[in-house]
Amino acid sequence: MASRPQSRFYESHGLRLHYADWGNDGAPPLILIHGGRDHCRSWDAIARALQPHFHVIAPDLRGHGDSDWTRGGSYALTEYVYDLAQLVRVIAAPQVTLIGHSMGGMVSLIFSGSFPEQVAKLVVLDGVTMLPDAPKAPTHERIAKWIGQLDKLHDRTPRRYSTIAAAAAQMVLHNKRLSRDLALHLATHGARQNADGTYSWKFDPYQRASAPHRLWSDDHVALWSRITCPTLLLNAGESFLADARAAGLDRYFPQARVEMIAGAGHWLQHDKPQEVLAEIRKFLGLAEPS
Repeated sequence: MASRPQSRFYESHGLRLHYADWGNDGAPPLILIHGGRDHCRSWDAIARALQPHFHVIAPDLRGHGDSDWTRGGSYALTEYVYDLAQLVRVIAAPQVTLIGHSMGGMVSLIFSGSFPEQVAKLVVLDGVTMLPDAPKAPTHERIAKWIGQLDKLHDRTPRRYSTIAAAAAQMVLHNKRLSRDLALHLATHGARQNADGTYSWKFDPYQRASAPHRLWSDDHVALWSRITCPTLLLNAGESFLADARAAGLDRYFPQARVEMIAGAGHWLQHDKPQEVLAEIRKFLGLAEPS
């Protein structure tokens, strides 16, 4: 079994996009899709565990990891969906299993509702970030907010860290449950060295801006109703997305179930890796490792 993945690249929208290929050609393809300000190597523990059963692939979304940034800083969810559609074409897979976290969960949901025949099973880790009946701000307000966000980002200088360890320490400040080793792993793959020897995060700060032409709650609900594959919505007990638990989301899907990981924050796959993996294994019909 591969202890570390091969780096591969493909083109989408004129961008050179990177993905980690964990091998196992001939096995059913499984694609792991990270969230915002994250990267493909965030999935290593889950990728290693699932690799004996699947051909596991983890892309760096545009503007993240070792993938190109967009020109002009445009990052709508549908653009990530386009890149995913291109990746599915590149690996020539008639059907894929998708596991997405946070924003990657939203990308997986949109893809699965748009192309239901292409998805065998779907797992969403704390990734329903748009609830049904979410209010829609007036168009002029959305455009003004977006322009304000872009102006702020234009004037922002990326934070610099003296060492990878300092970058990792910043991650632990944001997530107290992160072990030092895991934080170091995430920072090692999530930061790049600047000319002066300092380190900055690899992700494009512009992906923080919310496009005014985004999909809205009725669009998402319409897509969810088209998802034909078995779906697992795995929520974190202590997430900032707490409302998603109470929303009875499974009723919007033809065949979904909602499970909760207690004692985990939004990064549930890092906070409670064994519990998350056990739920994924059960859902995918895999025996527990002896």
